[in-house]
Amino acid sequence: MQKVAISIGDLNGIGLEIALKSHDKIKKLVEPVYCINEKMLIKGAKLLNYKIPDDFEIEEVKGDFEINPGIIDAKSGEYSYKSFIKAIELAKEKKVNAISTLPINKEAWGKAGLKYKGHTEVLRDIFQKNAIMMLGCEDLYVALFTEHIPLKKVPEKIKKENLIQFFIDFYKSTNFKEIGVLALNPHAGDGGVLGDEEIKEIIPAIIEANEILEKNIFYGPLVPDIAFTSRKGNFIAMYHDQGLAPLKALYFDKSINISLNLPILRTSVDHGTAFDIAYKGIAKTLSYENAIKYILKHKN
Repeated sequence: MQKVAISIGDLNGIGLEIALKSHDKIKKLVEPVYCINEKMLIKGAKLLNYKIPDDFEIEEVKGDFEINPGIIDAKSGEYSYKSFIKAIELAKEKKVNAISTLPINKEAWGKAGLKYKGHTEVLRDIFQKNAIMMLGCEDLYVALFTEHIPLKKVPEKIKKENLIQFFIDFYKSTNFKEIGVLALNPHAGDGGVLGDEEIKEIIPAIIEANEILEKNIFYGPLVPDIAFTSRKGNFIAMYHDQGLAPLKALYFDKSINISLNLPILRTSVDHGTAFDIAYKGIAKTLSYENAIKYILKHKN
């Protein structure tokens, strides 16, 4: 049975509830190792009024603070980061086969003085690899060419050479037989009337990537507002909300987040800390369960 390190996420959010609630189901699939210390585990379980399972294996992450459900807090943000780093260390030391992460809060990371905006940026820095963020489920997967940057900065990132490298890395990480590339502009630019990034950058990148691979893998650029009407497929979005708004509208509860193009496999839930329902006992667990199931199907 594979061993998986679970970073516990922001303890002011729903991560610990999901971990405790799902444990009996998850332990039948993998051997989970939760990156948290006993003191914080007891505090959280007491707030939830949950019994800690006898076989709830933990890996010590130092820290002691009061859990404040629903509050954006520097101490909780820092602890979620330390939990993630512990999970990475376990993977690098080959003590676990993969990592699955529970949700962090980006503002809390900022309050803690961390330079990263999220998990993927940390992985890029530690492994010095261009990690690719892909989200979705078996019906629909979306990779993000740009991620957590202001919308006004997206067009300047759409460059042929960078697109080609991204396309090839994405294909080699997934082996998808067909990958649709979304246009940047409405109507795919309408022949340059609504923007020329498609003509100057995206179309040449699609052609050249297919030539390099000697296969017709990539197609497009697709008009973004109709690309998802079939509710199925594998796509590359030019920016965050272009890909994730339709994905989450269609498959919010079941979709997951996967980090590709790395020496380790990392999956995650595809939702946030849900501070509004923290410690109310009503958090859904399907995304987390699917994140673990993905590991079983895609051994690194």
